[in-house]
Amino acid sequence: MRDLHVPAGPGLPEGLVVPAAELVERFSKSPGPGGQSVNTTDSRVELDYDVAGSGALTDVQRARALRRWPDGRVSVAASEHRSQHRNRVAARERLAALLREALAPPPPPRRPTRPSRGSEERRLRAKKERASTKALRGRVRDRDQ
Repeated sequence: MRDLHVPAGPGLPEGLVVPAAELVERFSKSPGPGGQSVNTTDSRVELDYDVAGSGALTDVQRARALRRWPDGRVSVAASEHRSQHRNRVAARERLAALLREALAPPPPPRRPTRPSRGSEERRLRAKKERASTKALRGRVRDRDQ
């Protein structure tokens, strides 16, 4: 098994390398067509990573990851391919994407703003025009009655 490389992104300027020793892979039989239990393989892959005990993460990165996974573990499964190798690659790609997303810093807080006077006037004028259009859709009454 090789190390897991997480590409660079927000919060990971140089990327991240998770040592292979920190990843746990398990294999099992994948559901789906396969005959009568003849020549079946363990093609389903589960990949586990202990975020809390990892030496590859800095303290800031570990805190961000633990906000996402409070129990300190992340698990990914792949069983969409018939080949164990392709499922291993798919599971590693999913884990790398999850780590990259979880280690990104939170977005900056929104600064509250107020609408401009012109936008308020345009909004109210549009509301009045819409109300007058809808008022014309009412029932027609004779003036003689």
